[in-house]
Amino acid sequence: MIITPAVLAGVFVVDVEPVADARGFFARTFCAREFAAAGLAPETAQCGVAFNRVAATIRGMHWAAEPVRETKLVRCTRGAVLDVVVDVRPRSGTYLQHVAVELTADNRRALFVPAGLAHGYQTLVDATEVTYQMNVPFEPGHERGACYDDPRLGISWPLAATAVSAKDRAWPPLEASPAATG
Repeated sequence: MIITPAVLAGVFVVDVEPVADARGFFARTFCAREFAAAGLAPETAQCGVAFNRVAATIRGMHWAAEPVRETKLVRCTRGAVLDVVVDVRPRSGTYLQHVAVELTADNRRALFVPAGLAHGYQTLVDATEVTYQMNVPFEPGHERGACYDDPRLGISWPLAATAVSAKDRAWPPLEASPAATG
C-alpha cells in the first residue's frame, strides 16, 4: 500500500500496489502494521456498505461527537464518487478547509478519515457502492452533521444533487451545529 498524507492533518489517501500475473492481480487494501506505522488507527470494529442507485446522490456531511473517536477507511468498490472531508474542528489550523478525492472501482483508492472531521460524498455514476471500515461501532446519539450545501463548507459538488436523505437535508448550517473537537 501507498499511504499519502492529504492537506488536512490526519487525512490520508491509501493506494493499492497490485502484484500482477496472468490471472490478474492481488493487492492489500488494509494492513494493521502499515497503518500503525503511518500513525493511523489500525483497528476495525465495524464495516459497512452503501449502495446508491443514481448518479449525483449525496451522503453527508457526517462526523461522530466526543467522546466517540470514529475513524473511517472509505473505498468505492463499484462506480465512482467524489469523496470529501472537511475540517470542522474550530481550533484547527485548517478549520473549514476540505480535501476532495475521486474514489473509483477502477483506481481502487481509499481515503482515511480521522476522528472529528466531517465526511461525505457524491456519486458520479449510477449504481455506485461504497464500503467503510470504522474503528468503533456506531454510537446512536453521537452522530453530527452539517448540510452538504452549507456555503461555509465551500464544497463544489460536480453534479446537481439528485438524491439526498431527509436527514442530510435537515442538518443545520455549521455555525449552528454542535462543534467537533480535536
